[in-house]
Amino acid sequence: MRRRAFLTGLAFAAIGSVLFSAKAVVIKLAYRHGVDPLTLLALRMLFAAPFFAVALVWSSRGRAALTGREHARIIFIGVVGYYGASYFDFLGLQHVSAGLERLILYLYPTIVVLISVLFLHRRFTRTDGLALAVAYAGILAAFWHDVRVGSGNVPLGATLVFASALTYAVYLVLAGELVHRVGAIRLTAYAILVSTAAVMLQFVLQNPWSSFQQPAPVIWLSAVNGFFCTVLPAFATMLAIERIGAGRTAMVAMIGPMATIAMAWALLDEAMSGWGMIGTALVLGGVLILSRGKVR
Repeated sequence: MRRRAFLTGLAFAAIGSVLFSAKAVVIKLAYRHGVDPLTLLALRMLFAAPFFAVALVWSSRGRAALTGREHARIIFIGVVGYYGASYFDFLGLQHVSAGLERLILYLYPTIVVLISVLFLHRRFTRTDGLALAVAYAGILAAFWHDVRVGSGNVPLGATLVFASALTYAVYLVLAGELVHRVGAIRLTAYAILVSTAAVMLQFVLQNPWSSFQQPAPVIWLSAVNGFFCTVLPAFATMLAIERIGAGRTAMVAMIGPMATIAMAWALLDEAMSGWGMIGTALVLGGVLILSRGKVR
């Protein structure tokens, strides 16, 4: 029975990682139809929000009411973590390949370590230093490949995607202090609904409602992004953590960048160069070093 739960957890972690990694490919496909990043993000959140609203109501039953301070903190991390991270990511994907985007985003565990060292007085170990050196060397290799073959403003795109990873890391650090009191599903659903409100507020202020009149491929790609690349991976990851723990879930998630590169090659005709594969191997190696140091 325990082995069955373990294997089920591994499956949930793998499914969550692959589906979440497909987000970049879906966004790049939608951009081919001329949609702007804010409209695309708003469509994604509108398709995902109803599922998270149901999850929030369901997960709040029988639990203690949130205090005013907890409401304020969740609203803050919802704006910083999900809204900020998503918006920067959508902007960055206009300029970089899906493969490089996934590798930069996958630096978030190393950023969490740095935040913990700088602000939470966590001790910086040799393992941390080695992991960071290897991972960031991989980003430089992958970045070099995109600069050579990319047609957009790769430095700008990489900076925006790194800002996405940074804001997501801030979310993880802040959410870690609330998750046991609030509950993982409740916290995630609440934060995503807050980010949806922030996205829609920005949309109303910047775009006309006619921006929602998009070609059919943009609409169905947004539906895929909202449900299959947002809702399903969020809940699959939660179920994985429940069964095999956060450390093992993070290690299984290492298949994400490889899945993105494969999907980008198949659907976007993104080349798999030697530099790109070296960068991928280094980033995954760095995160593996960091993960193994934590879960032992």
